[in-house]
Amino acid sequence: MNDTPRPDSLTTELLSDDELHRIDGWWRAANYLTVGQIYLMANPLLREPLAPEHIKPRLLGHWGTSPGLSLIYVHLNRLIVKYDLDVIYMAGPGHGGPALVANVWLEGSYSEFYPEITADAPGMLKLFRQFSTPGGIPSHVSVPTPGSIHEGGELGYVLVHAFGAVMDNPDLIVTAVVGDGESETGPLAGSWKGIDFINPVRDGAVLPILHLNGYKIAGPTVWARHDDRDLDAFFRGQGYAPVFVEGDDPATVHRAIAAALEESVTTIRAIQRDARANGLRGRPHWPLIVLRTPKGWTGPKFVDGKPIEGTFRAHQVPVADTRNNAEHRRILEDWMRSYHPEELFDEAGRLRAEYAALAPAGARRMGANPQANGGLLMTPLALPEWQDYALHLEHPATERIGSTAVLGQYLRDIYRANPHNFRLFCPDETNSNRLGAVFEVSDRCLVSTIIPGDDHISPEGRVMEVLSEHNCHGWLEGYTLTGRHGLFATYEAFAMIVDSMAMQHSKWIEHAKRVPWRADIPSLNYLLTSTCWRNDHNGFSHQGPGFIDTIIHRKPTVARVYLPPDANCLLSVADHCFRSVNYLNLIVIDKQPQLQWLTLEEATAHCAAGAGTWPRYSRNPERPDIVLACAGDIPTQEIIAAASMLRQYLPDLGVRIVNVVDLMRLAPADRHPHGMSDEEFISIFTAGTPVVFAFHGYAGVIHDILHGRDAHERFHVRGYQEEGTTTTPFDMVVLNGISRLHLCLDVVRYVPGLLTKGAALVAECNRLLAEHEVYIREHLEDMPIVADWVWTDG
Repeated sequence: MNDTPRPDSLTTELLSDDELHRIDGWWRAANYLTVGQIYLMANPLLREPLAPEHIKPRLLGHWGTSPGLSLIYVHLNRLIVKYDLDVIYMAGPGHGGPALVANVWLEGSYSEFYPEITADAPGMLKLFRQFSTPGGIPSHVSVPTPGSIHEGGELGYVLVHAFGAVMDNPDLIVTAVVGDGESETGPLAGSWKGIDFINPVRDGAVLPILHLNGYKIAGPTVWARHDDRDLDAFFRGQGYAPVFVEGDDPATVHRAIAAALEESVTTIRAIQRDARANGLRGRPHWPLIVLRTPKGWTGPKFVDGKPIEGTFRAHQVPVADTRNNAEHRRILEDWMRSYHPEELFDEAGRLRAEYAALAPAGARRMGANPQANGGLLMTPLALPEWQDYALHLEHPATERIGSTAVLGQYLRDIYRANPHNFRLFCPDETNSNRLGAVFEVSDRCLVSTIIPGDDHISPEGRVMEVLSEHNCHGWLEGYTLTGRHGLFATYEAFAMIVDSMAMQHSKWIEHAKRVPWRADIPSLNYLLTSTCWRNDHNGFSHQGPGFIDTIIHRKPTVARVYLPPDANCLLSVADHCFRSVNYLNLIVIDKQPQLQWLTLEEATAHCAAGAGTWPRYSRNPERPDIVLACAGDIPTQEIIAAASMLRQYLPDLGVRIVNVVDLMRLAPADRHPHGMSDEEFISIFTAGTPVVFAFHGYAGVIHDILHGRDAHERFHVRGYQEEGTTTTPFDMVVLNGISRLHLCLDVVRYVPGLLTKGAALVAECNRLLAEHEVYIREHLEDMPIVADWVWTDG
């Protein structure tokens, strides 16, 4: 049991009557603006009776969660002012977008980002008209919403984003509102463990607020049907100190949430103050609030005889036919007038001064906090010269060295040079992926019990390992969105677990490019290793290159895919990715010892070009009969081994070796910023020569990227075919038809006139395929002719 410090002087008295009056006024104003955004296109202050023409033709938005989100917002404002806090707000129930927009408008920051949306009646009308309408803003808390770094509605990710945001960010508090529907998701269920990785000496704090309003779209939520005793036991078991707030009477709930937030904030500050003065004494019991309020609170009680407030019917648009149904229109008008807008807004439509005074000043406003526009705070990485880590090869393609182990040395020194600005996020696989050199300068982080025999584990560690791809990816998202840099490294097959997260983050970056005030943020960098071709001790379940498909289908302005064939190319690519902003950079390379193909100078030039001819391994490349192309480390090995066999059996054959390290170079120039012009494409692949292409992933990826080029018929792509098991490295390429033997057979098939000339080669390939199958079953390893193959110029 640890000794979590308590607040020095906890304020327990209830709000004064004046504070309660002003806080409730702000809350009513936010609720009024929320309803107005969903429904109105005219008459924003209801200064005339509500008429059909005042109501939008399409009603979109979500009311149910919004009152609770606004309640939390206004009470956070009070504490930010009182304690001069650095706070950002993350809304997991992102469908409550109109609530967050309303509060940011009330505090004045919205009009600063969008001067045309003034803080008066004309601006209010524009605020209403733009919500969920063509040319306007989305219904979620999203990129255009000041103060947001979290796309609300990405169910399950709010806590991981919050924890990532506070790492190495000691003064920041992130209030993360978890919707009760969201709380049912797998990613969110694993996210509670984030406090085991937050060190109050150097990190900020996350204040989770579980908002239980009872229902999802159409049914009850699981946790809303658990009593407080169950929830208290669960969260205390996770390491939190939960506080419960419940009610439907506004005054009572205002006083209760004020006390709960006050206790939580002062507890956080006491924990941090004690740890920073006296050192860490075990994992603290961080505060957590469970807030129970009715769904659609303060909205209509009944519509058409059916209950609304406190039911699933309040989830979206509680009163649906307000244009055509006079009774529905009356209910809407009564609902909006119940907030007494005439008391809240003056004649000009501005929030009255007594309520506006609740807003923090300047950058302390949650909508204006630079932490939520992290590029403003970004410091470029201090990167060592990657060339200092390069392999100096006297005889390329003759020795096997683990490329990721070389990268690990580079990452070690990035850690050393950036003690507060870089982290590696890896699901329990840092050593497995041969990146263990980082442990020379940083331990794994764990703010919990450490026992003798634990390896490189300490609360001060900044290598983030947890067996959850969702946590690792989400932490890195929060880290980069607040301006810091990192790398997410994982087994290739398991990257598919975060497919949706990658898609959503790419959408965030793409949308942010179109929002002028959003600053550039560091790229999100992936390293996928333990790839499908070399899962020697794993089976079919660990073989899946599909994350490449995920990334290439993101917007071209965002997506980058790199397949470095060796260590020197990997270093060059990694350096480029760490310097970039606003991308999803995917790097794929295996961790096992592999042949090294390019000298430092060659790798520098090749990675700068992204694709090109390799003369050393070609034969008469100026007049090729066949182009052997490859993308990926094992495909490169098999292509060059095939070229070696072709030299032996068909010495007069012109062979051009082409390697692609930047996959998007294959795209037409009008489809991707990295794409080649037709002239450049022809200079590499020729205008009509057949191309046998060995690819790391699914063959369809290459044809997809080539779409738009007059090249499909002559490109013959071999890639992963969903064949695999626990077997030898060469058997994997045989099973998937990508081996050097299959590639040689393709050359004979596709080059005119070779069926006769290549008969001896065909016979030898078939013989070796048959011998291979027998050999591995007898000897349990690959034939020496394969396992020991290296390049020779003969």
